Amino acid sequence: MTVQEFYDEVGGDYNDIMSRLRTEDRIKKFAGMFTRDGSFNMLAKSIQDGDAEEAFRAAHTMKGMCQNMAFTRLYQSSHEITEILRGKDLEAAKKMLDVVTEDYNIVIAGIGKLLEQE
Repeated sequence: MTVQEFYDEVGGDYNDIMSRLRTEDRIKKFAGMFTRDGSFNMLAKSIQDGDAEEAFRAAHTMKGMCQNMAFTRLYQSSHEITEILRGKDLEAAKKMLDVVTEDYNIVIAGIGKLLEQE
């Protein structure tokens, strides 16, 4: 899988990330780092535990990473859950977490395919 195919598959913006990181090797390096970040797991755990403040921090962190990596689809859903959590609405956040989880899993699976060739 090429980097451009990966971005097409996960709903990302290949041109944006190329303008920022400039090489496909660098993009792969940072994509690999994304898989090791704990923000998504902290988001899910914090929502489950009823900790809106910690969930907000985790969502906000994940949103920023997605924006930096041009993971547009996951950025959009993480932005939505961040705003829900800004208002401390855990019930709405629980519902939105399903969407974020789906988008996150698509990105993680895509990164796996992207990096398996290495």
